[in-house]
Amino acid sequence: MLSIRDCLDYCDLTDDEVELIAEHENIPDAAAAQLVCGLVQTPEGVLMLTQYMQQLIERAASKGDMDKVQRAQKVCARFMQDHPVCH
Repeated sequence: MLSIRDCLDYCDLTDDEVELIAEHENIPDAAAAQLVCGLVQTPEGVLMLTQYMQQLIERAASKGDMDKVQRAQKVCARFMQDHPVCH
């Protein structure tokens, strides 16, 4: 049986990326890991995940939570570098 860590390593994802998607979707990290591993397999899914992260950045900025904005921007930038598609 694969662990969540095995799944994330296979899909080249970080815990931080999964945490952002879990927060966006309001689901547990384990469910977000499964969702992200599936979506990252297609260019459309990568774009969707990028949009989710950018929406979280916008929400944090609108609330004035600059620590979260900076953290999410770093995570999003790394994700886009690791999973290049036409953003």
